[in-house]
Amino acid sequence: MACLHDHSCEDHDCGSQWSLYKHIDIPKVSALNEATAGSVKSIFKAWELRLDTSKIDAVNMCFSDKFSFDINGNTVLGFLESNEGDPELLIFIPFTCDVKIKSISVVGGADGKSPSKMRAFINRDNIDFSDAQDMTPLQEWELAENLQGMLEYQTRYSRFQSVGSLTLHFPDNFGGDSTQIYYIGLRGEATQLKRDVVATIVYEVMPNPSDHKTPTDHGGGMSEV
Repeated sequence: MACLHDHSCEDHDCGSQWSLYKHIDIPKVSALNEATAGSVKSIFKAWELRLDTSKIDAVNMCFSDKFSFDINGNTVLGFLESNEGDPELLIFIPFTCDVKIKSISVVGGADGKSPSKMRAFINRDNIDFSDAQDMTPLQEWELAENLQGMLEYQTRYSRFQSVGSLTLHFPDNFGGDSTQIYYIGLRGEATQLKRDVVATIVYEVMPNPSDHKTPTDHGGGMSEV
């Protein structure tokens, strides 16, 4: 379901509502079939910069008039584009903490280059195009051309809890030679619990026999297993 973003953002503080980009692990974001390697990283930025392809607001990136550069000095375009003649894109988005996703906004390109469908998978690493085409998505949407970022697509919120990674599959566009994406916005909540911390906590709650006394320590008849 698509909702029109038709209110005054000064009154509704939209920037904070779309702040999940701050919890995206930008260096680990990747895309299949991107024409320029690494350009997918540039489409995750603050909501107020969603239409600005000359700047990005992301980890390990700096500013330029026309391009962005990664920490190795490689030029990265301010938008994502698929290879010519092949509109399909697959984007892997890992988070630094578990998040709950309420809605998604996608700003695509003009002249038929906006994606026309979006399919979502969560907590699935290393999905390729074959997997995405064969698997049943958690949810899918028919997209409208959203050149100004005024539309958002609601998730089935109860299904998008404890999201450690999100994979978005864009199988087609509106007839263009390639698919262009200028911005992907994610609205929701973060648990603030880092994923590496979760692993540590799970490990620590597992009992270690050497840390606990047994009846043997007091002359009883039981011993450690």
